[in-house]
Amino acid sequence: MYLQMAKRVILETDKRLVAKLAVNFGIKGAMSVMRFRSRLRRGEYFPPFLYISVLNSCNLRCQGCWVDVAARQEKIPEENMHRMIREAEEAGNSFFGILGGEPFMHRELLDILEEHPGSYFQIFTNGQLITEEKARQMRRMGNVTPLVSVEGSEITSDIRRGKSGVLSKTMQGLQNCLKHKLLTGVSTSLCANNFEEMLNEKWIDRLIDMGVMYCWFHTYRPVGPDPRPELALTPEQQLQIRKFVVEMRCRKPIAIIDAYYDHDGQALCPAATGISHHISPWGGIEPCPIVQFSRENIRDSRHLKDVFVQSEFLKDFRQAAASSTRGCIVLERPDLLKGVIEKHGAADGTARKTAMTELEAMTPKTSQYRKGEEVPEKSLAYRLAKRLFFQDFGAYRPYGL
Repeated sequence: MYLQMAKRVILETDKRLVAKLAVNFGIKGAMSVMRFRSRLRRGEYFPPFLYISVLNSCNLRCQGCWVDVAARQEKIPEENMHRMIREAEEAGNSFFGILGGEPFMHRELLDILEEHPGSYFQIFTNGQLITEEKARQMRRMGNVTPLVSVEGSEITSDIRRGKSGVLSKTMQGLQNCLKHKLLTGVSTSLCANNFEEMLNEKWIDRLIDMGVMYCWFHTYRPVGPDPRPELALTPEQQLQIRKFVVEMRCRKPIAIIDAYYDHDGQALCPAATGISHHISPWGGIEPCPIVQFSRENIRDSRHLKDVFVQSEFLKDFRQAAASSTRGCIVLERPDLLKGVIEKHGAADGTARKTAMTELEAMTPKTSQYRKGEEVPEKSLAYRLAKRLFFQDFGAYRPYGL
């Protein structure tokens, strides 16, 4: 499998883009995690990976979306974006996940990212606005990887995304990326109505045949103003995802990402460990994209690193999350999350201003934490990489979890 993957990289990619990935994400990303470890020893938290929702607008209306995509457009001003990326780089970071809404509705986005060639950007997108011109620009930049969301067949996609003809437009954007030899990924938010359709070997093989280099299976989170709890996966289905991913990593020449497990298969929450946090379109510094509350903002006059390190809200969130579950505190213990938010008077970071009401209405649900049913990595490469660079960093140890 490793030789097959190497062959794909050699024959199917632009080698300059591979070099950018290796340096900006690989070497610099590893150094960023090492700095994170050093900061932890001093009791300082600044995440090595930042996720940024650059705007709230979107051209689709997906089921269960927690973003106010139909509200008046709010986007992070260009000067704030540059300052945020620059100060994160000064703190040793090099990787940023770019979210929305739909990021490509931000007309200046690629021009902004192009001014930071020393960093690496993963853009989470529905792909419909990726023209050949944008794909060509991303290839020229070299430090951007599009992660295109595909939610199922034509019928399923239309239902999931709230519009008709969604799949064909998404696939056209995906093909534009592949035509220009971008290091391209495909993601799927697995839920009750696309689980069987997307979690299968046939779909993985199709991605490989198209030239996709990595994929990512997200787990649907029933949150927001229209949570659609009927779409949530059962505990058995969540375990099935983990088993499938571990098995496919040993057999298929495509990288498969997950963000919820370490090398031993123990569950973790990236926000609880402090390895990543989120910036909203209003500049609010939030624990993660589905916790839409903040006490601090990137517009603060302090250096970004100091804002994170000195945040009592983020500190208490991490402790509350790590002390209660290795899974998702939002799903499992919304009551504890409410307590942290109220203690610090954290502001509702939504346009609709109903996030607390939504949180209060939630009933506890299972997440990725299933004690006693851990599925360790079988692939030596994934096991080593996670052991070194993606683990819980001792966050749960004080609480015996």
